[in-house]
Amino acid sequence: MDLLSTIGILVLTCVILTLLWMKKRSNYWKNKGVSTVSHSIIWGNMKDAIFQSNSLCERVVYYYQTFKSRGLKYGGIYFMWDPMFVPLDLGIIKSIMQTDFQHFVDRGIYYDEKNDPLSAHLFSLAGKKWKLLRHKLSPTFTSGKMKMMFDTLVDCTGGLYKVLDKDLDNAVDIKDVLGRFTTDIIGNCAFGIDCNSLENPDSEFRAKGKRLFHRTLWENMSAFSTFMLPQISKIFKRKITPQEVNDFFLGVVRDNVAYREKNNIFRKDFMHLLIQLKNRGKLVDDEKLSVENISEEENKITLLEIAAQAFIFFEAGFETSSTTMTFCLYELAKQKNIQEKLRGEIKKVFAKHNNQLTYEAVMDMPYLEQTINETLRKYPPLVSLSRICTKEYQVPGTDLVLEEGVRVMIPVYGIHHDPDYYPDPEKFDPDRFSEENKQNIPPFAFIPFGEGPRICIGARFGKMQTKVGLIALLLNYEFTVNEKTQEPLQYDPQSFTLSTKGDIWLNIKKVSERIDLMTLKDIN
Repeated sequence: MDLLSTIGILVLTCVILTLLWMKKRSNYWKNKGVSTVSHSIIWGNMKDAIFQSNSLCERVVYYYQTFKSRGLKYGGIYFMWDPMFVPLDLGIIKSIMQTDFQHFVDRGIYYDEKNDPLSAHLFSLAGKKWKLLRHKLSPTFTSGKMKMMFDTLVDCTGGLYKVLDKDLDNAVDIKDVLGRFTTDIIGNCAFGIDCNSLENPDSEFRAKGKRLFHRTLWENMSAFSTFMLPQISKIFKRKITPQEVNDFFLGVVRDNVAYREKNNIFRKDFMHLLIQLKNRGKLVDDEKLSVENISEEENKITLLEIAAQAFIFFEAGFETSSTTMTFCLYELAKQKNIQEKLRGEIKKVFAKHNNQLTYEAVMDMPYLEQTINETLRKYPPLVSLSRICTKEYQVPGTDLVLEEGVRVMIPVYGIHHDPDYYPDPEKFDPDRFSEENKQNIPPFAFIPFGEGPRICIGARFGKMQTKVGLIALLLNYEFTVNEKTQEPLQYDPQSFTLSTKGDIWLNIKKVSERIDLMTLKDIN
């Protein structure tokens, strides 16, 4: 037998053994008595995701409704050949996210601190590394620190007026405008950079932000490979951050930190807080260290850690908040009564606070809070949440034991649209979250930011910028839906956050003499 024939036999044998192994893996849930949906031996349930033939939202709804229609508390799908547990029961979800969190500490997201430093951020870190960094960063997201950044955030609203005033009595692509607005906010608060994306839609910050959320088919397949084969990916130094994005953000952070340290620059932003942690190990106005029994020296963060956290602050903050505002304005444009009621509350609260825009005034708008919560309910930015079983776990009230390494997909969108929790779920109704009615929402039936120890650390900031943006717009403009908006809305299969496939066009009309938020700031 010649060498070529021998190699051919070896390759064929490897292929056959691999297919047999995949077939065995594809029976994982069947062997455990767990209900599944149709899947393939090779792709599992991920073929549509890899080839972007439908949106993640559509897939989550399909899994949730299929298992729910069978009267089940959970089901099983396959992340290619990896089993993935899909809990539907809110009690089980609470156990995973909170009560028995020690079994599900990690998200199971690939990162490589050495070769892809921007991937090693709080969202993806695992185990002790995540816990330590979470403790270090938690003081930077208190209400006091939000107040510190409030003025910087309000200053970004000036660009909104300049853009929208050009299109008065015309249609505007509100999705694009708000994406540029939140890019300017995060650029200012996370990097201390005036991105000027509102006046310059082609700014580099805006381009890099869009690049993050719209990946090519090859990049999608490459990302899947890092999740499926993390150890091999590290050996081959695979990166999930596009190289040009990595170089841009690392360069911005290095230059910014160096300039501030050399010139002793102080700014009311997130970057200033991170620099404090780098140089002092704690924030200067904190009386206690953020981690018990850890010295200030040990509690310091590195320049690369600063870059990674600023990067995830940008990645997680600009797209999610802009889409939340976009969906909110779209619903308000369709329901004039809700829009007018919200505008009335904003004016009333301003009068109550001596016509001054303060952090406290923004927090004193219950109907605005209800409206944003209903938007997050109907349009959660992350339609599912991921966890990975880090040690063997028996699902409460069942005989099912999850083995270490089994992935978990929490179907947020399915829960938020379940008529058992939200009657007529497709109706946009902020009164669901009134003081009287929100008591009827079961625990863990509203989880747009997650829950438990890994709840989104930036949720407070995200809501703050959303509120300020909506206040600035509703005080000055009235919105209606333009015929160029394709309805019903369809979701973008290329985006891993909830985003529409097409643009959302709204008609804008001035409602009163200009009320510029920057002139209403409390100067005391």
